[in-house]
Amino acid sequence: MAPKPKPALSQPPPPPPLEDLFTTLNRHINASAYDNAVKLTDQILAVAPDDEDALRCKVVALIRADRVEDALSTIKSSRKQLDGFHFLKARQFLLSQNKLDEALESLKRQERNDETMLLESQILYRLGKMDACLDIYQKLQNSKIDNMEINSVAALVMAGRSSDVQGMLDSVRVKATSSFELAYNTACSLIARKKYTDAEQLLLSGRRIGQEILMEDNLPDDEIEIELSPIAVQLAYVQQILGRKQDAMEAYTDMIKRDMADESSIAVAVNNLVSLKGPKDVSDSLRKLDRLKDKETQGFRLAHGLDLKLSAKEKEAIYANRILLLLHANKIEQARELVSALPDMFPESVIPALLQAALLVRENKAGRAEEILAQFASKFPENSKVVHLARAQVAAAAGHPHIAADSLAKISDIQHMPATVATLVSLKERAGDIDGAAAVLDAATKWWSNAMTEDNKLNIIMQEAASFKLRHGREEDAAQLFEELVKSQGSIEALVGLITTVARMDVLKAELYEKQLKTLPGLKGIDVDSLERTSGVKQVEGPPVGVPETYEEGKNKTKTKKKRKRKPRYPKGFDPANPGPPPDPERWLPKRERSTYRPKRKDKRAAQVRGSQGAVVREKHDTGASSNNSNPKSNQGASKGAAQNAASEQTKPSSKSRKKSRN
Repeated sequence: MAPKPKPALSQPPPPPPLEDLFTTLNRHINASAYDNAVKLTDQILAVAPDDEDALRCKVVALIRADRVEDALSTIKSSRKQLDGFHFLKARQFLLSQNKLDEALESLKRQERNDETMLLESQILYRLGKMDACLDIYQKLQNSKIDNMEINSVAALVMAGRSSDVQGMLDSVRVKATSSFELAYNTACSLIARKKYTDAEQLLLSGRRIGQEILMEDNLPDDEIEIELSPIAVQLAYVQQILGRKQDAMEAYTDMIKRDMADESSIAVAVNNLVSLKGPKDVSDSLRKLDRLKDKETQGFRLAHGLDLKLSAKEKEAIYANRILLLLHANKIEQARELVSALPDMFPESVIPALLQAALLVRENKAGRAEEILAQFASKFPENSKVVHLARAQVAAAAGHPHIAADSLAKISDIQHMPATVATLVSLKERAGDIDGAAAVLDAATKWWSNAMTEDNKLNIIMQEAASFKLRHGREEDAAQLFEELVKSQGSIEALVGLITTVARMDVLKAELYEKQLKTLPGLKGIDVDSLERTSGVKQVEGPPVGVPETYEEGKNKTKTKKKRKRKPRYPKGFDPANPGPPPDPERWLPKRERSTYRPKRKDKRAAQVRGSQGAVVREKHDTGASSNNSNPKSNQGASKGAAQNAASEQTKPSSKSRKKSRN
C-alpha cells in the first residue's frame, strides 16, 4: 500500500492589526476591565515592543488593578523608554504606596520643569519636609499652575506657620472664599491660632460655596456630600472645642451611621467621637475603632488606604485613643502589644513614651516607667518638657519626691512660676532637703527681682519664702525678707510677720517695729495688761437677767396681730363628747415589739411519755370505790394522746428525710 500523505503543518494566524487591538483596549479601559486590558497590552507589546502608548496603558491598568508591584517592575524594566516620555503619572503610584524616597529618587532623573517640581513638592509634603515644600511653592508662584495657593496654605499650616497664611493670600491677591478648598485650609489656620468662631464662619461659607460650585457641575447629592465631608468634620470639631459637645456628637454620629463621606473623614469622625465620649461605654468605642482596622491582620493596624491618606498626627491620635480605651477596659495584653509597636511607627514622638509609662504605672511598675521617661528625655531633649512633667507626676505618686523634684528642676522655663516653686518646695520638704527648698525660693526671688514684667510675683514669692524660713528656724533670713517687703510694699501682713520674727531674737527691736502699727479704733480704754492676766471668758451661773419694763412694753406693742383660732376638724362620725377609749400608742409597732405581746406556749404535758419508745401504758384495774372509775378513762385518754404525739413526732424526721432525698 502506498503511504498516506502527511497533512501540511498549519500556519499560526497573523496577529490582528494594531488599530483593532487598540480599539479593543480602549473598550476594556472604559469598562474598567483592567485585567483584560493588561493582557491586551501584552499582545500589543509582543507585536510592537517599543510602542509607548501600549506601555503607558499597561502601567496605568496595573495601577488601577491594585497590582502596584507589577507596575513598578514594568517601569524598572522599561526605564530607558519611559525616561524620555516624562511619564510622571506612572510614578505617582509610588506616592500611593508610601514609597516616597523611591519616588523622589526617580524624579532626579527627570528634566526640571513645573510638572516635576509640583510632584516633588507633593512628595516632600508627604515626607513632612514642609520647609523644602514651601520653597518649591515659592518658586512656582509665577507659573500657570491652577490653585497653587491652596497647596501653599496647607503647607504653611502643617509647618506651624499659620500666622503667615493671611499675608501670603494678600500677596497673591486671593480671597479665602475664592474656593471651598481654600476656605477649608484657611479655616484650619484659624483653628491653629485658636480663632474658633472665625473658623466656624469661614467653614460655613466654604460649605455653601462648595454646594453651589458642585451643583453647577451636575454632581449627584451623594457625591456632593462626600466631597464636602471634610468641612463637615471640621465644623463638628470646632463645635466640640467651643463647648457645644452635644451638637458635635450628633454630627459625628450622623456621619458615621450614614457613611456618606470619604474614608479619611470617617476615621477622623470616629476618633473625635471616641475622644468626646471618653471612658463612657468603652466597648462601643472599641467597636467603632475596629471599623478602621485592617481586616487581614490579627492585631489592630489601620487599613492600608487609611494609612496612606491620614497624616502622622492623625494616625498617632487614633492609636493613642485605642490604647487608652484598652486600659479602661482592663485589656492589658492587647494594650501592651499595641504600645510595643508605636515607637517604630512614630520614633520621634513623645506619645509612645507616655503611653508606655501609663501602661507600666497600671501594672504597678512605677520605677520602670520613670526609667523609660528619663531615657526618652535624654534622647530627645527638644521634646522633653512634657516627659519631665509626666516623670515628676509618676514619681510623686509613687513616693519618690527626690526624683519628682529633679524632673521638675530640668524644665528651666517654668522654674520661676509660683506653682512650680510651691511644688518644688513641697517635694524637697518631703524628701528632707530643706536647704534645697530654700535654694529654690532664693532663686525664684532673684528671678522676679530682675524681671521687667507687669504681672510681677516678687511680693508673693518673698512672702512665702519668709514664712518658709521662719517655719524652719531661720529667723534672720525671714526677718530680712519681711523688712524688704515692709520697705517696698508697706503691707500690714509683712509688718506683722516682721514683728513676730524679730520678737524671737530682739524684743526691744520688735517693740520699735510695733509702734509702726496703727491703733485700732475703740481700743483706747482697754487695759492690755489686765486682759493678759485673765484666763478668758468664763460662764457665770446665776439668776436670769431681767428684762426692763420699758422693753417689755415696747415688745407688747409690736404684737398687734393675733392669730385666728380655728376649730378642730374631726373625722367623719366622731363624737367629741364621747370620744371612747384612747387609741393604742403602740398600734404602729409590729406585734412582736408591743408590750402586750405574749408568745404562744406549747403543751408540754402531751409529750410526757414514760417508758421505752412505743411502749403502751397498761390500765390498772381497781375494785375500789366507784369514785376512782374515772381515772382509768382519763389515763387511757392520756395514753392515747401520748401515743399519737409520739407517732407524730416520729413521722416528722422521716418527712424531712424524704424532702432531702427528693432534692
